[in-house]
Amino acid sequence: MRGVPAAARRLDAALEWAPTGRRAVPVIVVLAVAANLVGVATVALLLVGLSVGARDDGGGRTVIVLTALGYLAVALPLGVLAGLRLQRRTAAWLAAGRRPTPEDAARALRLPVDIALLAAVTWLGGAVLVGVVGAVVSPFPLVGLRLALAALLGGVVTAGVTYLLAVRIARAVTVRALEAHPPTGALSLGVRPRLLLTWGLTSGVPLLALTLLFLDPSNPEGPNETAIVFLTVVALFVGLLATVLTGRSVGAPLRDLRRAVQRVGAGDHEVRVPVDDAGEIGLLQEGVNTMVAGLAERERLRDLFGRHVGTPVAQQALVTGASLGGEVRTVAALFVDIAGSTSLVLRTGPEQMVGLLNRFFAVVVDTVEGEGGLVNKFEGDAALCVFGAPTSHPDPAGAALRAARRISAAVQAAGELDLGVGVACGPVWAGQVGAASRLEYTVIGDPVNEAARLSDLAKDQPGRASSSEEAVRAAGDDEALHWVTGAVAELRGRHQPTRTWVPRAG
Repeated sequence: MRGVPAAARRLDAALEWAPTGRRAVPVIVVLAVAANLVGVATVALLLVGLSVGARDDGGGRTVIVLTALGYLAVALPLGVLAGLRLQRRTAAWLAAGRRPTPEDAARALRLPVDIALLAAVTWLGGAVLVGVVGAVVSPFPLVGLRLALAALLGGVVTAGVTYLLAVRIARAVTVRALEAHPPTGALSLGVRPRLLLTWGLTSGVPLLALTLLFLDPSNPEGPNETAIVFLTVVALFVGLLATVLTGRSVGAPLRDLRRAVQRVGAGDHEVRVPVDDAGEIGLLQEGVNTMVAGLAERERLRDLFGRHVGTPVAQQALVTGASLGGEVRTVAALFVDIAGSTSLVLRTGPEQMVGLLNRFFAVVVDTVEGEGGLVNKFEGDAALCVFGAPTSHPDPAGAALRAARRISAAVQAAGELDLGVGVACGPVWAGQVGAASRLEYTVIGDPVNEAARLSDLAKDQPGRASSSEEAVRAAGDDEALHWVTGAVAELRGRHQPTRTWVPRAG
């Protein structure tokens, strides 16, 4: 029993092979010829078994055999030439390695059908010829009918297996053709016809053949055991091959689709499924690729949106939509500003200044987002950061004070810039402002102005950070311990003195 899975895996691996390039069409045609020869041999062996016990003196058997061999000698080369001629445009663009036109692609997609139709026509001609010759040379004209019916049933099986083989082997050609001519919904030989074809090959034709064996008037005693056993073995083999081919034509693409969907669910938006079917499965493959491309574009826009307005604002906009309006929130505002930026740009030049600003803002963004805040906007050489909007924060004041200390320490340690950081806390209006066609998320209120004024004051403080008393009192005890009272100052635009707090030394 262990050998069965191994054999199935070997058969599965063999069916994975598919010719490409200029070899594709000739190889497929040759394999079709080989399938037809196998069909001929099978029908011949079956007829030998049927002739045992039949009322036939065998006088015309030689003529019938020579007729069949002569027909094969003529029909098979003509069939090969006809197949190559039907698909000469396919062979041309495959050999040239160019992209097919929509007309070329449509012709290439018909390759399995063309090969199967050629096989069917060849077998039909042979059945008619052998049947007529058999009726003429045999003492019993019904022998000709028996020969014709056997050839017809053999042709049906051979044409069906040829189609299923060609569908599988030509999938590399199908992939390239569907890149230029995607499936549109006008389906031909989709899943349902393939299943019906499989039923015909595995059940319909064998049962009909078995019925005809017992109705054969040239053999009133019925077929012998050898013929029945042979027919059963052939039916089992053909049924297995047809079922494997049909199962692979449906199961393998679905397996690839399942894996692709799993990768998309894991966040991989670069995955693409090769479209190798012109039926319903091809439509599904194309639909998955379109869906993934749409998700990738949406993710790209969301990432771009988030980089411009901040990830929390982008997520809120995706949930609630974009509209004017907002709400009053208690937040902590952190304003950071570079000291002496005007003289600095004159000394360094604009290009070097941009590099300094990018490194400075990288520290600000990483620190603020690490504390759960939002870098609301960049203002030249300054930045406004908010804790507690648009999403709630368990300790906005403590996070803002902690971020202020870390930003000051990191920038001073780098030694490239001087700065001032101000922190204030209180109620603000937070929401979208602007026009219906152009929105901006912002916070408006006294804490924002106070933080900006405190950042100017902090530029002269040793720790380069200054906070309002309200912010320190609103912070958790763990962070408040890192701050001590500083000077009382009258901030620009405010009519009352402000008690400031600065980071504790050491």
